[in-house]
Amino acid sequence: MTGRTPRLSRLRRLAPSRDEDGARRSGRRRGTAPKVVALGGGQGLSASLTALRRITGDLTAVVTVADDGGSSGRLREELGVLPPGDLRKALAALCGDDDWGQTWARVIQHRFQSEGDLHGHAVGNLLIVALWEQLGDPVQALDLVGRLLGAQGRVLPMSAVPLELQALVRGHDPARPEDVDTVRGQATVALTPGEVLSVQVVPGDPPAVPEAVAAVLDADWVVLGPGSWFSSVIPHLLVPELLDALVETKARRVLSLNLAPQPGETEGFSPQRHLEVLARHAPKLALDVVLADEAAVPDRESLADAAKRFGAAVELAPVARQDGSPKHDPELLAAAYDRIFRMHGRIGPWR
Repeated sequence: MTGRTPRLSRLRRLAPSRDEDGARRSGRRRGTAPKVVALGGGQGLSASLTALRRITGDLTAVVTVADDGGSSGRLREELGVLPPGDLRKALAALCGDDDWGQTWARVIQHRFQSEGDLHGHAVGNLLIVALWEQLGDPVQALDLVGRLLGAQGRVLPMSAVPLELQALVRGHDPARPEDVDTVRGQATVALTPGEVLSVQVVPGDPPAVPEAVAAVLDADWVVLGPGSWFSSVIPHLLVPELLDALVETKARRVLSLNLAPQPGETEGFSPQRHLEVLARHAPKLALDVVLADEAAVPDRESLADAAKRFGAAVELAPVARQDGSPKHDPELLAAAYDRIFRMHGRIGPWR
């Protein structure tokens, strides 16, 4: 980047300004929770949101909109809408642990099983798309769904238009293991048997949702990951206004690594390689903390070296479920985030 874009300058005015010590002028009292923005998609973002809602009530999810498979892909193709699936999952993750929240979480995640056109569609996807058509405003509609569910936070799409993910993949065709092909579509990229070299989105200069940019600029902490690296995490860095905001924000930034490589997309990746490909896609991005499960890092020195390129410290903590599955435990992940928020960087206005 060569400087702040005019659009980002306008969007910055949506966010409260800061004093030099980082305190807000927005009137929040000391002792309130940190303002946290979490970026990602799919199950990785859901895991992060389920943990984060336990430690802050000021939480915003910024969700990728490149999904083209399943119910989301069918609705996207038929109606030309943003893919609602990852947005639905984020809303479900923000539902409370009371009866109301858990009932609605199950309802919007419910998928119809039939021999007809409804088969495989999730109730929440249909609800979200219906409100988009009724209100004509994706953000307003998602806010309304959030109020209905009693969601403990806000869900925003990262871009105002549906995106197509394209990847350069070596060995996508096993019969040609050294050839590099362009693979199109998030669902195809996620399952490729080849080595993903880089990704881009189409259109190449997609508009960011203004509220998402404003949330990043006004955050105390920004959390990126965990999740499918090339199809859920990196796409946020391919929306120019959103990347500008991530670079320019005075928020602290934490990158949460996956518990294991993802079959197909990041097969064979070490923790440090995840950082290396992130740096290739966003060389100007700085980080403050890289969070990883202590059991998933065989070479701590190499990970620390990779993190230093971002200006980040490494925090190792037990964040995996105890059943041996590569899934985050919400309570352990919440404890790790809470410790990071309290111990790293300047004392925030929530202390």
